[in-house]
Amino acid sequence: MPDIRSLVPHAGTMCLLERIERFDAADVVCSTATHRSPSNPLRRNDRLAALHLAEYGAQAMAVHGGLHDASLATRGGMLVAIRHLALAVDRLDDIEGEIRIHATRLVANPTGLIYAFSAKAGAREIGAGRVSVMLA
Repeated sequence: MPDIRSLVPHAGTMCLLERIERFDAADVVCSTATHRSPSNPLRRNDRLAALHLAEYGAQAMAVHGGLHDASLATRGGMLVAIRHLALAVDRLDDIEGEIRIHATRLVANPTGLIYAFSAKAGAREIGAGRVSVMLA
């Protein structure tokens, strides 16, 4: 599998995903334990709010896009919408084990991407939503 850092426009600790578990033409599943890291750049007051699952979902979207079109990683984009965000937890930093992010491409065209994502900790779904990115 390619290195995730070569597929997303993020560097250092802002690259939140650690592993690609599987992917196909429409889906990707990534996993990570960065939600527990004290150096997670999204933490505030030693906590990581569940709202940041949208960023994890957006990064899974970028991974999937980069796996299918390497130019997307260098092209980059801007997160323009988060829709239908449903969170089953308040925070992420106290979740044991890894988080798995499953992202599914809904729309892909030359100007943007829309993906649905869900996040699980073990068998429990902790969040889901839809993210839209306008490509640069």
